[in-house]
Formats: sequence, C-alpha cells, structure tokens
Amino acid sequence: MKAAVVRDNCDGYFDVKDVQLRDLKAGEALVKMEYCGLCHTDLHVAAGDFGKVPGRITGHEGIGRVVKVAPGVTSVKLGDRVSIAWFYSGCGHCEYCVSGNESLCRHVKNAGYSVDGAMAEYCIVKANYAVKVPENLDPVKATSVTCAGVTTYKAIKTSEIRPGQWIAIYGAGGLGNLGVQWAKNVFKAHVIAIDLNDDKLQSAKENGADIIINSAKTDPAKEIQEKTGGVQAAVVTATAPICYDQALASVKAGGKVVAVSLPKGNIDVPISKTVLDGIEIVGSLVGTRQDLAEAFQLTADGGIDPIVHTRKLSEINDIVDEMKAGKIIGRMVVDFTHGAN
Repeated sequence: MKAAVVRDNCDGYFDVKDVQLRDLKAGEALVKMEYCGLCHTDLHVAAGDFGKVPGRITGHEGIGRVVKVAPGVTSVKLGDRVSIAWFYSGCGHCEYCVSGNESLCRHVKNAGYSVDGAMAEYCIVKANYAVKVPENLDPVKATSVTCAGVTTYKAIKTSEIRPGQWIAIYGAGGLGNLGVQWAKNVFKAHVIAIDLNDDKLQSAKENGADIIINSAKTDPAKEIQEKTGGVQAAVVTATAPICYDQALASVKAGGKVVAVSLPKGNIDVPISKTVLDGIEIVGSLVGTRQDLAEAFQLTADGGIDPIVHTRKLSEINDIVDEMKAGKIIGRMVVDFTHGAN
C-alpha cells in the first residue's frame, strides 16, 4: 500500500512509498482509509522534535471504514466508519485511564508517532479505541474533529466558560477557528479572536467571533481590557510565547488561561497577578474517546463547520511548505477514496 512516512534523515518532510502491512493481532481492526488531514504535530514528528522516528507512517486525523477485524473483536464491525486520532490507545487500567483522564496515561500510544498512523491506504487500529463517526457527518470534515476539533472542544470545556461570558482565543488558524465556533455555537459565549493574519481573522469573524484583533497592530490585552473589562477565559492555540503573556494580561480576576499550544522554551508567569487575581493556568491535551464522540455528534448536529480542502497524497510535502509559510486557512485533507496518488 502507499503511505507517507517520516524520512530517514527526519528533515521535516515525508516520503511516499510502498509499505507492507503486518497481520492483525488480538483486539485489532483493519481500516481502509477514506481521508486523513495533516496537522502541525505531524510536522513536529517529521522533524524529530519529539524524538526521531524514521519510517513511521504519519497521520492522526484519519477517517475510514473497517474492512477486517481480529477474532473476538466486538466493539467495531465490518463497514463501521471510525477514526484514527492522536490518542491511539492507553493502557486501560492506570489511574488516568479509569478516572476519565485517559489521554494522560503514562503508557499512551500516539498515531503517527509511537505507532503507525493514518496517512496511508490502510491503517491498523486498536478496535476499542477507534471512535465511531456518525453516518450523517461528512467524513472530510470529520478529519478535523479527530484532532483540532476535539482539542479545542476539550480546551473550552476545561475553561469552564459559561453562556454570555467573554472568552479570548489566541490564534485563529486550524485550531483557533474551530475554537471560535465551539465557544460561540455550543458554549454560547462571546468570543474574541486574536491573530497576526487578517485573512484568518476575517474567517474567524465569519464563523462567529464578536471581536477580532490583529496583535501586530495593537496590544490585544489592553484592547480586551478596555472593551470588556477582561475576559473570563483565554485559550491559547498560537505557538508564539508572547501569546501567553497577552492571554494572562487579558483575563479578569478569577479568570482561567488554558494552554493548548507548545511554544519552544518557557514562558514567564507574572506571579503577583496570578496570585492576587486568583488566575488559573491549566494545560489541555487533545481529548478522551468520550470527548471525541461528543465532538463528532455535536459537529454532525451543526455545532461547528470545519474548513477543509482535499488534496492528493503526492502533494503532502507541498502541504508541509504551505503550513510552514502560514498560507493555509483550515485544514488540508488527503483524499484516499480514489486510491493513493
């Protein structure tokens, strides 16, 4: 089968090559891929930022149909449309797995990093971890929900924002745009979107942002404080460290900053403001199977409308360059429904 794999020199790009699949093991299922999106996390893996994994099949925004199951598998059946997400599997028995925090499992496996992922014609999954996709959800759009969608859904849940309150979303790209939609359409909050790119901000406005701020032209924290008196929550999806400084300065007393992005290096935390204003800073990592199931259903019901564009597998390194240049609004999704090309 054709698959996109991390290059031997881990230079940040992928090779498209023929790969031989192994036989199924107990508890596994074989999925014929329909679509798979490319995520910035895939670029980190390709560059060896988390540790070098040459030859690994990339992809954790996969949607496909089950075509074979190992003996004894009952959680999925032939013909089911399922997802391959970053959270590929956990151990199933640790304190995190049994308490609803399975994405924090210390023995977690991640699709496209520690195990082969979904950017291929076929993918092997742990059947119990392959979340089913509603049949009335467009599978192309479902790809975005498996990562960016569930990540921002979980982050806004973590923010504990309430209807009518103000929330700031730092970064209006693939993650941030969906964050705006979740916050506005599902959590019924007032939303401020902050970014450096006017096109991305315009898209955020069209998708529900009440206020948009270009942080290259003005101090977003100052403008937020002037216009709203401070937001109850801020979610940071942008990777520039300064966004965390701005987010901390934009929340009101008792507010919460939810960290999603992974900027290089550390950030400076203003301890006096954090303590005296009772500010919470909390990390939010992708989502559990339950979070993903909820996100799929809410998307099928019209909660969000991911911006997606289909491409060919042969164009994967073109997509990488476009992502690095910040030219993409939404998500680029490789189409496998007409075969790999």
